[in-house]
Amino acid sequence: MYPKEYIQYLVYFHSLRDYFECHEVLEEYWKSEPKDKRKEYWVGLIQLAVGLYHHRRKNFAGALRMLTSAQKIIDAKKDDVEKLGLDVATLLQLLDKRIKEVESGRGYTSFNLPIADKDLLSHCQSLSLEWNSIWGTKSDLSNEFLLHKHKKRDRKEVIETRKAQLEHRKKNRS
Repeated sequence: MYPKEYIQYLVYFHSLRDYFECHEVLEEYWKSEPKDKRKEYWVGLIQLAVGLYHHRRKNFAGALRMLTSAQKIIDAKKDDVEKLGLDVATLLQLLDKRIKEVESGRGYTSFNLPIADKDLLSHCQSLSLEWNSIWGTKSDLSNEFLLHKHKKRDRKEVIETRKAQLEHRKKNRS
């Protein structure tokens, strides 16, 4: 019923607290759609994860920018987001609270998406166990790799892909 990438996003979000990976998996799914068919609500969820990643790293300006944008998109696309099994009214309240915390410079605390679809929740919890992780675990604020993943991950594949895309564009221009 739900895209597997969305379910993976939820497990990364709630079990591993790997917001960077949430962003990666859902953005890849979003980009796999033709440009004219891409759903904006995925961007809202991607930005929510990115905002939490920034907040956890104490990048308050980045967190505020992403969370505010995510809130606007989710609010504008309430019906679509609700079809993703989320309690949108509660999510918007939680986002409003988090934005105020970021604005006041309060430190990061783990954030849970209000999943209203009990079957979705059960499925995600089962997948979490398969991944040897605990659903609802709090962020490990001492995990330097998790906190700074954008700097510490292996970028070899990304660099090779970008290089191939550049070569392809150069070839098409000739």
